[in-house]
Amino acid sequence: MSNTAALEQYRANRKVTDAKLLKLVTSPLSFNAFLLAKLPMGFIAGLRVKELTMEKCSITVPYRWMNTNPFKSTYFAVLAMAAEMSTGMLALIGTMDSKPSVSMLVTHLEADFTKKATGITTFTCSDGQAIFDAIEKAILTGEGQNITTTSIGLSKDGHEEARFRIQWSFKARLKA
Repeated sequence: MSNTAALEQYRANRKVTDAKLLKLVTSPLSFNAFLLAKLPMGFIAGLRVKELTMEKCSITVPYRWMNTNPFKSTYFAVLAMAAEMSTGMLALIGTMDSKPSVSMLVTHLEADFTKKATGITTFTCSDGQAIFDAIEKAILTGEGQNITTTSIGLSKDGHEEARFRIQWSFKARLKA
């Protein structure tokens, strides 16, 4: 199969898989089951999908005893988990049950913390189209593609608490 044919197959398959994943995460019961099966620490931390579209994803993480550090704020690793999920849900839309299969992997992470997280923090990534473009380029070229996504964590009152830059690598598993 040529790479162009593989790309067309991928696009056709996404029409089915996109709706399937969006339905999965918008149902609290289904999403909790997904977290328990695939990311149990996310379930324990209380991660929730606030919004998921093809363009952006917002994930909330609460401030509570289990998520805190000795400085009375949300532990940085819990914030990182929520930030990564806001980018990863978009990547998952593009790779879940894809034909051809596409692997995804976090290869780099950077973060800036600007304010103590002492309440619900909402991380939003608006890089959906760039992620889908990188996945399609991986299929079309047959080469791995890297993309750096940004997730911004805001407090309930809209103040930025953290900014994460997460690099994803996508590689199509094309049969020769």
